Amino acid sequence: MASKKFIQALELLESEKGIQKEVVLEALKEALEKSYKKNYGGSESIIRVDINENTGKIRLYEIKHVVDDVNDEDFELSLEEAQVINPKYQVGDDVVTEIDPEVFGRLAAIQTKQLLKQKIREAEKETLYNEYIDKKDDIITGVVDRVEERFAIINIGRTGALLPLNQQIPGEKIYEGQHIKVYVSDVERSTKGTHIGVSRTEPGLVKRLFEMEVPEIYDGTVEIKSVSREAGDRSKIAVYTTNDNVDPIGSCVGPKGSRVRNVVNELNGEMIDIIEWNEDPVIFISHALSPSEVVHVEICEEDHSALVIVPDNQLSLAIGKKGQNARLAVRLTGWKIDIKSVSEAAAEGIIYGQDAEFEKSFETEMTKDEPIVETLVKTVSSEPIIEEADEEETFEDIISEPELTEEPVEEFEEMIEEDDSMDEDEVSESIDEEETFVADDEEETFVTDLEEDDSEEFDDDYDYDYDPKYDEDIDYDEFDKYYDEK
Repeated sequence: MASKKFIQALELLESEKGIQKEVVLEALKEALEKSYKKNYGGSESIIRVDINENTGKIRLYEIKHVVDDVNDEDFELSLEEAQVINPKYQVGDDVVTEIDPEVFGRLAAIQTKQLLKQKIREAEKETLYNEYIDKKDDIITGVVDRVEERFAIINIGRTGALLPLNQQIPGEKIYEGQHIKVYVSDVERSTKGTHIGVSRTEPGLVKRLFEMEVPEIYDGTVEIKSVSREAGDRSKIAVYTTNDNVDPIGSCVGPKGSRVRNVVNELNGEMIDIIEWNEDPVIFISHALSPSEVVHVEICEEDHSALVIVPDNQLSLAIGKKGQNARLAVRLTGWKIDIKSVSEAAAEGIIYGQDAEFEKSFETEMTKDEPIVETLVKTVSSEPIIEEADEEETFEDIISEPELTEEPVEEFEEMIEEDDSMDEDEVSESIDEEETFVADDEEETFVTDLEEDDSEEFDDDYDYDYDPKYDEDIDYDEFDKYYDEK
């Protein structure tokens, strides 16, 4: 009857604590062996314990070695004593003697019980550690058992997990009996037991929630490259796929935003930005600063930094509230990001875009043509452009010299004298062609070459709606008199 109860206790222990029956039996054997050596045998005694797993019957055996001269009675037996038990024993044989468990007194039984409990606790720690070490960096669902001021105890199965206050989402209210998803951030084994740390603020929680909600992420079609998060406020995730027929952002958003809405609700209304990952850091950084527009991104590989130029009206959006958007972009991309507006870049003399490419190409060409440039510089430096003024020439002599010479006039007069066939009328007509007149402070030049002009010829017979009243307004006598006096 007692043996059956013992087997039932082993099965109950296995179901509740997750400890295998074989582990408990080995622990019981070790406890009985140590208790017998401590109370009835010696430290060098050899004890064997057999337990039937079906019936639960326990049998103990003491083993001693047969020798001619006994030095240690704990594990040696003389030949005479051995032959009393069985005449067939010879020197070198092992004498196995069964021990009745009834010999265990009350003290030995208590010691055995304590040793068994200790072994069971150690086995339980090992079992818990082996179970939850595989769940590290994963999500488990638990029930809130107790809520304290600085922490909450979450029942995650056969044990409880500690959720500190700094690992809870700011503004989130946790109450007893609440079913809650937590991220297993730490599993460690100590003398006091297996400690399991859980969190609701880790970026990994966002990643695992999307894996649960988005089948494309779960089967590997869409990959989450990186996650940055400020718990309770905002998160950014970068997604990527090699399948051209799949939209990674649309897969995470889901039909009418159902998938991302489920994640947001689980995170107590936390905003989530989903961007597309790109292997080009310029494009990736531009996406990471969304919803802000980006004009230019300049990468510096040496210190792993980037200079980002944004429009003036987008600077505050790119930086975000208290620098939040910029911080999340830095964590998401892994690059140091310096954000400047267009006007700030202009004030600091930063050249970017096409201007930077032109300047770079110009410097490259100048470097290629360096010998030519040096030759030109030497030539210009060796031949002065401006002649030195005569030391005896005064300043008055210089400014008194006319700017225009009369050589064209003299050449024209010589041309007239040489051409005897040209009469005065032809000369005057040629001169008139060169004259200009000023009217209303504007200088006009008559067109003399009508053959080359594309305009229509002047028609003397054309009626221009002549009105004789204008002639009455003009006193031509006074007009002629004025010029006669002149």
